[in-house]
This record gives sequence, structure tokens and C-alpha cells, in this order.
Amino acid sequence: MYFTIGDKHLKELETLILHITGKPRGNKNKGKFKDSENLKRTLKRDVKNYQRKELLDLIGQDFKTDLVKISGKARSGRQPILAPYVKKPLVLRASLKRRKFKARVRKDGLIRFRGKLFNSPSAAGIAACRRACDGWYFCRYERAPGDWVKLNELRK
Repeated sequence: MYFTIGDKHLKELETLILHITGKPRGNKNKGKFKDSENLKRTLKRDVKNYQRKELLDLIGQDFKTDLVKISGKARSGRQPILAPYVKKPLVLRASLKRRKFKARVRKDGLIRFRGKLFNSPSAAGIAACRRACDGWYFCRYERAPGDWVKLNELRK
């Protein structure tokens, strides 16, 4: 039994009770805690990284070099195409047939998409579309808050 003064936290208490009791019949509302986020993905990633680190410590390899899979083109030793244009990390967005894609450009110019690193926007675009694609026109970056423009504008 919970006693409260005021009704400030009634929604959170109801949600807590629903989570504890399971899913009562006839209750369609799931309930969410105010200002909360789902930490399942974060916990899964942290556990996976911890297990990988433990394994690599056992076999004697460095953890940080094994953390990200690097595509063949990024491994070739060439300088990333975006390196001269990027001074801080960027977020790239693209969409194709109602599917949305998100990638990050690192400070060194490499593009991280789906756990792999790419040297050029076109290589990342090909990985997203699974067909030939010009990444400079496919991807967009945020030039100013809310102002998403094609990556090709970065070259101008």
C-alpha cells in the first residue's frame, strides 16, 4: 500500500504497480515513467562489449582495435574523402522507399554505418541501398539546427 500527499506522482505509481503485477486482463495501457528511457539496448551493448573485452583479454588482443568492423575500402590506407571537410563529428541522414538511415561521420572523416567504417559517402550509400548510389546526393547533414542539406553542399 502506498500513501501519497498530493497527486504529483500518481501516474508513476500506477505504472510501477502495472509493471510489478504483470499484465492485468482488460488493461490496454502499458504506462511509462515520466522522463524515462528504455535502457535495454544500452545494457545489451554494454554487456556485449564487456564480454568481448573479457574474451580479448584472455587471448591477448587489444580491445579498442577489435571494437569496430572496418570495411575493405576503409582499410586500404587511403585518406577518407570527407577528412578535409569535417572538423567535428557529423550525423548523416538519408531515406529510401520510406526507410530511414542514419550514419555518423567521425572527426577523421570515416563514416560509421551499421557498425562498419567507410571511406566515402558513396560506399556507405551502397551499403544502405544495396545498389549503386551517389552518397553525396543521397545523404544529408545538418548545416544549422533543423536545416538538413545534401552532403554535396559541404564540398562547395
